[in-house]
Parts: sequence; C-alpha cells; structure tokens
Amino acid sequence: MRLPGMSQPFLLAPIAECPPGPPGAQVRLAVLGARGVGKSAMIVRFLTKRFIGDYEPNTGNLYSRLVHLEGDHVAVQIQDTPGCIQVQEDCVQVLDSLSRCVKWAEGFLLVYSITDYSSYQSVRPLYQHIRKVHPDARTPVIIVGNKADLLHARQVEAKEGLQLANELGSLFLEISTSDDSQGVCDVFQYLCKEVSKLQHAGSTDRRRSSIIPRPKSPNMQDLKRRFKQALSSKVK
Repeated sequence: MRLPGMSQPFLLAPIAECPPGPPGAQVRLAVLGARGVGKSAMIVRFLTKRFIGDYEPNTGNLYSRLVHLEGDHVAVQIQDTPGCIQVQEDCVQVLDSLSRCVKWAEGFLLVYSITDYSSYQSVRPLYQHIRKVHPDARTPVIIVGNKADLLHARQVEAKEGLQLANELGSLFLEISTSDDSQGVCDVFQYLCKEVSKLQHAGSTDRRRSSIIPRPKSPNMQDLKRRFKQALSSKVK
C-alpha cells in the first residue's frame, strides 16, 4: 500500500521544546532502521526543514517538539534509534534499549536506504519485533525507502519496497530527505494523524466502558422481596 496523498498543506510552526505532560498528551513516534539509512536526517528535516548530511554515530536521541499540525498544536516526541540490529559486540545492550523504545512508541517509521540492500532486509525482522510487542494490528507502521535521489546507486527497486509493505500490511513511500522536504513532512504528518486517531478511539472506548451500569446481583430481586416482607411484619 502506498501512502495516501495529503489533501492539505503541512504547516510546521512554531518549533519549540515541548514541556513534559501527562501520559497520552504526546504523540510518541520511533524511527527504526539499519545504520546509515538517514533516520536522524529525516527527523531533523521534519522538525526544522533543514537537511544535514553528516551526523555523529547515532546514540539514540529523543526529540520533543511542539508542532503546528493541520490547525492544531500537537506535542510530538520522536525517538531516534541506533542502527545495530545484527549480532555484534555490545549489541545486547542496544537491542534491549530498542525493545524499550518499541514498547514506548505508538507509531513507527521503518527506514531503509534504496542504495543498501542489507538495510532493506532488516525491515522485516524489525516489523516482526514491533508486532510482537504491539499485537494490535492498528498500531501504525510506515515503511520508507530513503535516498530516492541516488538513482545511480539504487540496489532496491521501488516495487520491492511496495511488495514488502503489502506482505506486511503496511504503508510504503520512497522519499529523498535531501531533495524533498515535503515528502518527509507528509510521512510524519500521516503517522501523527494515525496515532492521534487511535488515541481518540481509546479515550472514547474508556468513556463508554465507564458509563456501562454495573450488572445487578442475581439475588437482588430476592433481597428486595425479603426486605419488603421484613418491613411489613414490623408494621403489623
């Protein structure tokens, strides 16, 4: 499935640090993928519209910002993640932190580079891990093929990304973080909207359950009858 077209323009203003709020007050997103696929660049592009090509090795930053999304101010927290998913030295600690991140987040971007076939192969196990932690298939996951501007170095065809997304029941989009700011914004915007919809649906379900009357005891009618009998005997 391809990402549906965005009908309204995306607005990103103002960008400010988001103060801590009560649980559920933020939209919590995680960006996962192999090393060097452009996860940090995507996040910074979304939050600032600037493209930065070179980053220090990713240690897993948490970005917390207040963004203007379709007329509303939305508190968005985005967890960047290290790209270690193979069995390597010190990988146990990274995988443990990755599991905590997956448990924390409400929506996911799985990113690979179209110039690195091994990064494409890492998407499926990451998706399976997400579904193991979040069995509810409604938890939104978008597969993103990044670096679409580097066509001369392409190793993963667009049809392969689309086929994988269809197999996993996910949405798919190819983007160029360096060339297409709007494409990056569309991905994050759509994911924020899907998480917000789930949050509202969960709140509605909780409100409905809270107003369901408590079922009467099967002996309630008998107790009422005996109480009336006791009162009538006292009157006599």
